[in-house]
Amino acid sequence: MEQLNYTTAMINANFKIKVFGHINGKKINTLVGVSGLIRLLDGAIDLVNRLLDRAFNSKGDKCVCKLRRGLQISFYVF
Repeated sequence: MEQLNYTTAMINANFKIKVFGHINGKKINTLVGVSGLIRLLDGAIDLVNRLLDRAFNSKGDKCVCKLRRGLQISFYVF
């Protein structure tokens, strides 16, 4: 079983995670937590780890990741 590279508390303390796009034909535009992000990505922990690495290494206030499946995930630093 794979695990996250960062703790859930650390991720939620550093970022607001917003998901935008289409899932199963329905539009979605909402803030999610770590568990919500994992649920939306069908439990792909390796993908979540890559997105989080990219967000933590980002120098800006916002890191936008666009997926081929039509989702846009934005990590807002606060």
